[in-house]
Amino acid sequence: MKLSRPVFLKQKNMINVLYALIPTTLCGIYFFGWRVLGVLATATVFGFLTEWIMQSQKNKGKVSYAVFVSSILYGLSLPPTIPLWICAVGIVVAILFGKEVFGGFGKNVFNPAVVGRAFVFVSFPVELTGKFVPVFSGFPGGFIHWSFDTLKSLPSKLSSSGLEVADALSAATPMWSRRDFGFTTDLINLITGSIGQVFSFNGESKILTAGAIGEVSALALIIGAIYLFVTKTALFRLTLATLAGALGLNVLLLYVFNIPEVPPPQFSLFSGGLLFSSIFMVTDPVSAPKVRQSQWIYGLFIGAMIVFFRYKSVFAGGVGFAILLGNTIAPSLDLWIKRFQNRKKESTGNKSKLERPVVQPGVKS
Repeated sequence: MKLSRPVFLKQKNMINVLYALIPTTLCGIYFFGWRVLGVLATATVFGFLTEWIMQSQKNKGKVSYAVFVSSILYGLSLPPTIPLWICAVGIVVAILFGKEVFGGFGKNVFNPAVVGRAFVFVSFPVELTGKFVPVFSGFPGGFIHWSFDTLKSLPSKLSSSGLEVADALSAATPMWSRRDFGFTTDLINLITGSIGQVFSFNGESKILTAGAIGEVSALALIIGAIYLFVTKTALFRLTLATLAGALGLNVLLLYVFNIPEVPPPQFSLFSGGLLFSSIFMVTDPVSAPKVRQSQWIYGLFIGAMIVFFRYKSVFAGGVGFAILLGNTIAPSLDLWIKRFQNRKKESTGNKSKLERPVVQPGVKS
């Protein structure tokens, strides 16, 4: 196998997405330590190598800037303690089976970052859901730490970060803490990302832990979103439709059907990966529909499915699978909407012809 010199497909929009991810990345390092950079670097290197190798087999194949966006998004969707070899395996699967098998950039049906995240989620559930850690607090936070390694090291490390903990702890993310233990995280902590409170359930001490790297600080995500929308890099209606679908079903289940297990809308909005996915994943221009009406339906569907999975699934999150379902129906949505529009035009045209007066030859109207 011969590798050609990498030639890059320059994409300004992809550079803008990377700029928009800077606040979230910096917050990830602040909250979790420098290991975050190790996770992102691993994802980027193996993602680039996978696309480079595949593109080298093609005539004048180019490595897209999009591969760096997919790699960073994938890395930010992982917990900070993820083993680096699992991170590498996931991004190889993401680029190879989520992108290259379809023909490369612009031809993939599914969002590659979500494909990789879903693969490692079902393949390594313990590492993806059982090793969450709280965040560092105070200044300079994680900038002087490598990481929280495991729950066994929590007592000493939490003490160094300014948190008081019991000797025996079990951990849970905000969504799991509310669903399984009835502990609701303060809204301001969800927005800022200050996740690390200790609470008690049936006499047992538990520590509130953060989930994936990129979903912790809503404030950082909103800053990135503003940049994307101001520069017209992402379509605002895709994000708006996703949030509307999620909050709409949330309100319906909680206030109309009176299902107490469903959290308040503001909690659903700022916990888990809803904001992260609606800003950076759903807005992927390749896997999203191209017709305006389809985009609204697409976003509403994904948002509603996220809330449904949170309510009904064994795990308290379902963002990735909701997006993959949306990716699956996206081409069909465009097809159906276009057919409907064409039929409407044909119907309008036929009606106009019928209403037009018929003039006989040689007869003045």
